[in-house]
Amino acid sequence: MSLLVAALAAGVGTLLLLGGTLTIRATGAQLGLGRRFAGARELSVGELLDLGEIPSRPVRVVGRIRAGDPLQLPEGERLVVFHRDVEIHAGRGRWRTVERLRETRSFDLWDHDGSLPLDPARAAEPLVVIPEIWRGTVNELDVTHRRAAERLVSAAADGIAARAITRTVNIVDRLRVLAIVRRSAAGALELAPPPGGYVISNLEVDEAIRLLGGPRRDLIGPALVASFLGAGLLVAALGAAIGGLLAH
Repeated sequence: MSLLVAALAAGVGTLLLLGGTLTIRATGAQLGLGRRFAGARELSVGELLDLGEIPSRPVRVVGRIRAGDPLQLPEGERLVVFHRDVEIHAGRGRWRTVERLRETRSFDLWDHDGSLPLDPARAAEPLVVIPEIWRGTVNELDVTHRRAAERLVSAAADGIAARAITRTVNIVDRLRVLAIVRRSAAGALELAPPPGGYVISNLEVDEAIRLLGGPRRDLIGPALVASFLGAGLLVAALGAAIGGLLAH
């Protein structure tokens, strides 16, 4: 391969790799989070407590919620996690945050064979739950949010698109939690957050993976192929260029 051909291959490879990467980001897919969650061994709380040897890798622990002091919503719902993001559209597909609200309550993850305490304030984001999404315009927001929106755009913001994304974990949910298992100083088993935080979901595994794939899952496959092809072309072009230089 001549240096000219190698340079052309490197250019094409760069475009493919960049295009594939940007497409994956645009889909909103959380591929890394999905791989970690799907690839972990699943254990119930009781099975985990019965293990003789602590798993060396994070596991997906299944259990229900027991909380003594849940969050009480006016509608009567009792929650242990309430995440809400109010955003306004900033053009070119970008959204700017007006409010980022995070409320949590510690709880026990339990089944009939035992329980383990967990603090959801240390959860990775996003929570792997089906979000409630409100869409409208800035003039439909409350006064506090409207004023914050106007400060962000430095102008009247009434006609600008707005949305509120709410993710919650209800006290009646059955959870799957990706966590590291370790022993406390007293010798008791406990759940610690892996790097990036606990991955918390109230969905079945296949549903969770679909959700993490984002709203445009159909684009992920072609984008991954483009990224791999681009990376391959770059490696081949680099190897050819080095070989050509050494030959001279």
